[in-house]
This record gives sequence, C-alpha cells and structure tokens, in this order.
Amino acid sequence: MAKKPIELGEAELAVMRALWDHGAQTVREVMNRLHERGKNVAYTTVLTFLTRLEQKGVVASDKRDQAYVYKARISRQSVTISRIRSLVDQLYDGAAAPMLAQLIENERFTPDEISQLRKLIDDLDPKHPSKGE
Repeated sequence: MAKKPIELGEAELAVMRALWDHGAQTVREVMNRLHERGKNVAYTTVLTFLTRLEQKGVVASDKRDQAYVYKARISRQSVTISRIRSLVDQLYDGAAAPMLAQLIENERFTPDEISQLRKLIDDLDPKHPSKGE
C-alpha cells in the first residue's frame, strides 16, 4: 500500500519553510520570518497555521517560559519526496522518467547542476566505469 501523501497548502508550506530554515521558533518569530519573505500575515493567522500543522502531526510544540515554541516534526526532504510522488502519480501514471524528461527539456540548469545530474545518471548505470566493470 502506498504511503499517504503529506498534504500541505501553500501557506502551511511557508510556515514549514520558516521552521526548516531557522529551527524551533515561537509564533512571533515565525510571523517575523514570514514578514521578511514578503508575506504580511497576522499573529493569529500564524497561530492558526501552526495549530493546524500540529493537528496534522507535522509540527510539535513545547511551552517554554511564556510562549509555545514550535518545531518541525518532518523534514523538508520527506515533504518533497511525498509531493513529487504525488505529482508523478497524478500526471504520469507513476512513471518518473517522463516527468524528469519534461523538467530537463523545459528548465534551465547551471553547469554545476548539469554535472550533478550527470553524476546521478552515471551512478544509476550499472555499466558505467565507476561501477567497477
């Protein structure tokens, strides 16, 4: 049975990015991080998002002094993998190669990114010299 995808809205993802990038924070600190990124949200809105994320099990809270401190319970990578799997399933019937081809054909990559992609492909190829043959 396939793992249930981690479903987060855009605003919830913005809150998660603040937690992933800066670690455990109070509601006010998360709100300030969002303001720094051009998202003008009220304290109560951020609190609502953090409460929802805690209910979903992706954020945990701990009462310190006068304020609750929130931290991510899941990694950015686990959310990324879940969302990519969901996209592959929805758009390409579970086949990842067509999605990868679409990205390669339609996106721009730096020379460094191209080098990383080549290495990943070489590592997949069992006949590649680096595989010991």
